Amino acid sequence: MLGSLGSALKKGFDKIAGAIFLDKKTIELIVKDLQRALIQADVNVHLVKELGDKIKKEAENEKVKGIEKKEHLTKILHDEIQNLLGNEKHELKLEKGKNNKIMLLGLYGAGKTTSSSKLAAYYAKRGFKVAMLGLDVHRPAARDQLEQLGKQIKIPVFFEREEKDPVKTYKKLKPELEKFDLVIVDTAGRHSLDKELIDEIKSLEKEIHPDYVILTIQADIGQAAKKQAHEFQEACNINGVIITRMDSTAKAGGALTACNETKAPVFFIGTGEKANDFETFNPKSFISRLLGLGDLDGLLERVQSAVDESSQKKAKEKLEKGEFNLRDFQEQLKNMGNVGSMSKIIEMIPGLGKAKIPEELLGNQEGKLKKWQHAIDSMTEDEINNPEIIEKQTTRIGRIAKGSGTTTAEIRQMLKQYSLLKELATGSGDLENFDPAQGLSQKQMMKIAKKFGKKMKF
Repeated sequence: MLGSLGSALKKGFDKIAGAIFLDKKTIELIVKDLQRALIQADVNVHLVKELGDKIKKEAENEKVKGIEKKEHLTKILHDEIQNLLGNEKHELKLEKGKNNKIMLLGLYGAGKTTSSSKLAAYYAKRGFKVAMLGLDVHRPAARDQLEQLGKQIKIPVFFEREEKDPVKTYKKLKPELEKFDLVIVDTAGRHSLDKELIDEIKSLEKEIHPDYVILTIQADIGQAAKKQAHEFQEACNINGVIITRMDSTAKAGGALTACNETKAPVFFIGTGEKANDFETFNPKSFISRLLGLGDLDGLLERVQSAVDESSQKKAKEKLEKGEFNLRDFQEQLKNMGNVGSMSKIIEMIPGLGKAKIPEELLGNQEGKLKKWQHAIDSMTEDEINNPEIIEKQTTRIGRIAKGSGTTTAEIRQMLKQYSLLKELATGSGDLENFDPAQGLSQKQMMKIAKKFGKKMKF
């Protein structure tokens, strides 16, 4: 995501830190690299020029007292990039027990239906009783797509297949929808914001009284997002924006800065195709990740979105009772996969974002976790419930390896990790007060490291 901009920012900060003298030539080079990267990220050229001029002017200011020039320039660079993206995190204020409603708008191909399901999954993981409502009566496939997505994330979907009037559909389904804490409304799109679409949106808004009207914009339209956000804001009174396809374009900088210019706050960004590839947009954390400094808040949010609280509570109880088997271990492996790819997780961990970890190594770790899941699927129920019988009979290990396309060494390594996890839970109280949704505390990790030394490997 915005890799060239992140690289240019890191290079700029490194140049400042490494410069013996911050002369005019050094500052010019830093600004030029930054401007080039911003233009590649599709940020408006006038904004880029303004930013460059401002940094150069501030860098030449000799009146700043009590701070080193390097520190002063570093802060200017950071603050100006943040001004481009926005200075604060905007959050939806929703209450459990109240019938909150969010209406999603957008043109064709903007990702409304997918964003509806991601938004639904996001709040369902946070304890809201959520439903989705399909009001795109013009595109038959939209209701089918929403229904399919609802099944995948186990969220109820309401729609009327034969009804061609979205207002009548809402009126008919309203009594059922009032039973939910949150209703996500997926509306129709068009190729452009024409009068017909505006009239339909306004009639729906008048009937539904949504708490939020949110526009979905795909990141790859870049600077054109400004015009789109402004038009929807003027015609439909939108409260904010969801930007989709953040992972697949270099133009995302244009979309982000354009929305900030129109004062349409970006609430969420879509970073992939899975339901959990969805996160709140926090400009400070976003810049921190661009600089390779990590984003722990974002990582914890990802974990919370990927992990089902009730299943984690059961896993914790089974661990404490010593009833944790390989099927439960497999469920934990799946949760790890839901959090995101290794590269996404690494970039969010402070200190590791700048580390040059080979892609093939990250890929190997992801591959290993998948192989372990396949291995468990190749076992009998007796082996899953009593893994110790596998270790005693090498013929079983050979059969499982052959059936899952793994090696006997990989099966032994998996069994070792499983045994260590059980030992942690039943050994000496290292997992006392452990909450899987929050992870291990620093104290618990120190205990584990001391107890097991180098035994825990991935």
